Amino acid sequence: MKITIIGAGIGGLTAAIALKQKGFEIQLFEAAPEFKKVGSGINLAINAMQVYKKLGLYDTIFSAGSHTNLIKITDDNLTPLSSIDSKYFEEKYKVKSVAIHRATLHQILLNALSDTPLHLNKKVKALRQSESGIELDFEDGTSHKSSVLIAADGIHSIIRKSIFDDTSIRIAKQICWRGVTKKIELPKKYQTELNEAWGKGKRFGFVAISKNEFYWYALANYKENFQEEFQNIDLAEYYANFHPIVSEIINSTPKENILTNEISDLNPIPNWYEKNICLLGDSAHATTPNLGQGACQAIESSLVLAHCLTKHKSPEKAFKEFEERRIKKAQNVIKTSWRVGKMAHLQNSFLITVRNYVLRNTPKNITSKQSEGLFEIDILK
Repeated sequence: MKITIIGAGIGGLTAAIALKQKGFEIQLFEAAPEFKKVGSGINLAINAMQVYKKLGLYDTIFSAGSHTNLIKITDDNLTPLSSIDSKYFEEKYKVKSVAIHRATLHQILLNALSDTPLHLNKKVKALRQSESGIELDFEDGTSHKSSVLIAADGIHSIIRKSIFDDTSIRIAKQICWRGVTKKIELPKKYQTELNEAWGKGKRFGFVAISKNEFYWYALANYKENFQEEFQNIDLAEYYANFHPIVSEIINSTPKENILTNEISDLNPIPNWYEKNICLLGDSAHATTPNLGQGACQAIESSLVLAHCLTKHKSPEKAFKEFEERRIKKAQNVIKTSWRVGKMAHLQNSFLITVRNYVLRNTPKNITSKQSEGLFEIDILK
């Protein structure tokens, strides 16, 4: 079976690898004219690393990143409120989570597809379906025909908009800054921890992504227009009431390397496929980043989709099973992540005090049970 994948991000590339290993003939089309070394990191949780172990990429990815064995939610002074120790999950699933530069992960995935056709600068303009197949028109004037199409073209998916009209982007009214710094030395314990500090209407997280690099992210509420409200912000000063480490990390990052975007997700949609076209990753289940599961869910979907396409001769039957296996979990992630984002950004001092008390006193077994639901992949049981 020949399969076309639109989008060569983490989800699209992982799907291509999984499908290629099952014997499918793959072609990839990517809208970007080139791949840039974007300055941000990613934490690959236990579920994502199970997928990469299955695909034979675990050791390569693990050695290129930094092991994360503890995730902490803290107050703005880095005093712990809640934590998740990965040891139990590492022993159960025989993998470890790792934080890594996005560009490094992307290159590892590209290397695994060195003999797979990948076409850059191919932005989809229009899509047509007929009994003879699917025809794609690109903005450069070229076209492509396919019998099976996987749309991994992100939250603003052109393919999704072409086949479904009941989709909408949900704006969280939070701005996010991200950066990577090499110019700071932090206490040794931070080499294996992901820390996220919750303050009043804002938060800050950081994690090592290699022996000499830290990835960090900062989020804050905005009222109407984040570009106007934060136009001339001194970010280190804005987080001056947090632990001094926060300002040190920000100041160690060249301003031109700091990325800025607003936070949004995709309102859960009832269907992920139509005939021989299937959505994957953010095009189907884009989530806010508050559980660290955006890319991880796309990675998980990639393996499940390959499993279903191998099981069924009919792509439509495969897509139906894929949707049935994945939609409930992915949509639970979207809903839970949205709630966590709002809880993390409370601005009322009394509610913040209550929130912090609840976090400090929530039994660890409850926290672990919630994580279990994220990390378990049904086809790998």
